[in-house]
Amino acid sequence: MMELRQRGDRVEIIFKNQVALSHSNAQPLLALGRGRGQYSMGHGSFKIRDRVQERTVLTSCTPSQVREQITLDFGQAAVHLKQEKARIKLTISVSGEYNRLWLNLPAAREEAVFGCGEQFSALNLRGRKVPIWCQEQGIGRGRDLITILAQLTHGAGGAWHTTYFPQPTFVTTANKYCHVDGSAYMEFDFTRKNRHQLYCWEIPRAIYLGQADNPPQLLNDLTSLLGRQPPLPEWANNGAWLGIQGGREKVQKKLAAFQEAGGKAAAIWCQDWQGIRMTSFGKQLMWDWKEDRQLYPALSQWTEELKAKGIRFLGYINTFLALEGELYREASAKGYTVKHPQGGEYHIQITDFPAALLDLSNPEACTWIKGIIKRNLVGAGLSGWMADFGEYLPVDAVLHSGESGETFHNKYPVVWAKINQEAVAEVQRTEDMLFFCRAGYAGTSAYAPLIWAGDQLVNWSLADGLASVIPAGLSLGLSGVGHHCSDIGGYTTVGWIKRSKELFLRWAELAAFSPVMRTHEGNRPEVNHQFDSDRETLEHFARMSRIHAALKPYIRKAMEEYQEVGLPLMRHLWLHYSDDPSLHDLKYQYLLGRDLLVAPVYRKGANRVKVYLPRDQWLHLWTGKEYKPGWHTVAAPLGCPAVFRRKAGTELLADIGRMFTSR
Repeated sequence: MMELRQRGDRVEIIFKNQVALSHSNAQPLLALGRGRGQYSMGHGSFKIRDRVQERTVLTSCTPSQVREQITLDFGQAAVHLKQEKARIKLTISVSGEYNRLWLNLPAAREEAVFGCGEQFSALNLRGRKVPIWCQEQGIGRGRDLITILAQLTHGAGGAWHTTYFPQPTFVTTANKYCHVDGSAYMEFDFTRKNRHQLYCWEIPRAIYLGQADNPPQLLNDLTSLLGRQPPLPEWANNGAWLGIQGGREKVQKKLAAFQEAGGKAAAIWCQDWQGIRMTSFGKQLMWDWKEDRQLYPALSQWTEELKAKGIRFLGYINTFLALEGELYREASAKGYTVKHPQGGEYHIQITDFPAALLDLSNPEACTWIKGIIKRNLVGAGLSGWMADFGEYLPVDAVLHSGESGETFHNKYPVVWAKINQEAVAEVQRTEDMLFFCRAGYAGTSAYAPLIWAGDQLVNWSLADGLASVIPAGLSLGLSGVGHHCSDIGGYTTVGWIKRSKELFLRWAELAAFSPVMRTHEGNRPEVNHQFDSDRETLEHFARMSRIHAALKPYIRKAMEEYQEVGLPLMRHLWLHYSDDPSLHDLKYQYLLGRDLLVAPVYRKGANRVKVYLPRDQWLHLWTGKEYKPGWHTVAAPLGCPAVFRRKAGTELLADIGRMFTSR
């Protein structure tokens, strides 16, 4: 199936009747070099520059084939190609101390590009250069005033490409994918008309090139390579996960009000189960991973009582240790924390307080924090937790393993997810327990059951507000991640930006038609509109939770499909309608499973939505009215977002539409 062709100085590798690689003197495949990266970090955000000291373009190529392996010999380097199942595995051997690689892949002029992990601003990446580096997404992520101020005051402003979950993986509308097995900084250049250029600050372990007949087959192969997320527990879609903090009495009161309003609750998520600290940034956590007995007395008993009523209790943990905590003193004494190049521990400033970071390159440290999870979280009766952070490892950190911080940085969140997964497996709770992560990289999908979008602003910003979580979920789905959600209402309240009632109501609608429905009070709960701030909000949110619960059989079926063939729950329309190029740039509507098309309201004051319906038969979920393919402007009053069901799809959706039309 893989074929070597040579005409003059032009060498081509043909795979499944398409050109997978090409080389000529005029358009060389490969360049090698040496360089030194320059990094600066503040609050988990990085500024990265490269000083290239040498760059050599390799032109002279001698191809050869021995059985099923093709070798392209460039003298200073050799490219080895071998077919593995439905993909090509490419490895590169070099003679010399090189740490920079440029590799060119053929591209079609009309080809759209998706993926590269979780991308909040751009979905079709064609025409962009995409850095692959795990970091805080930053505040604002645009050129607006809040981003400028965040950058000037704290170095915490974001850019269009900054993300918690980058991944050196992309798919194209030519039904191709590329995955780079490496962890150093990379930059993918999609700005050229006839090629995609991979720029890697190391010689990767391998590069995988896949080709399929259609997008579903492409994702099936890609996810079989990367690993599919573990299934979510059955209870996860019984309703909303209520993010509440403030202690047992307050949580019970809010839960009761929600249920009295007819709300369906699958879980309560109490991030302050281990205590609260107040900082200038707002309400933050104690970061000493054991229960706060004053806020949550007799926690293990209470979690069992809640469980008996069908409500799970979820908590919070991350890879930092507060310097005033008992666990820090224990970890520090055992040498389990990251060290500073100038000696001593690396203490990292987190908003207004310093903390030590666990050295996850140390197997003993991994075993230790795994024990904390099993003893203090599982032991307290938690059914799950937010496994936060993972993006803060400094590149100059001194690690137990001796590995450079530059190459371990992107690995760090993967190891963190693996630790949590192993803890759950070791207590034999994989079927009814979960954790959810923010940071990730290639490999995270094999361990983390759920990814959430991180700390969006509590506003309507396209770059960092409600709208941004839609391309985030779609790009992750096209990178192999099936289960994605966001904080209802966003998280970051800063300056003059506060969560409004309208924003919360519209975000709740989006979440109802998502794989998981979860609220967050935000970093300043007292100024943010919450699910119980007034009666109208409470009733709206309760209704949305009932819709989500009613969708459970449909969502669970889509989850099974992801496990079987790798199709994500939130799907770009291209996955099922690949013959329609007008879909390529649609980033604010999506398919939930195969049969639901969702176009959330993401603009302030809007009660109508412009939506594109691909070639199929579509029925408006709430009225049953049939719509022809093409563009439509559709009414979307509060409580009835623009949602369509495929006429050939399951009748369950018709029943749900009829059930909830009468408000």
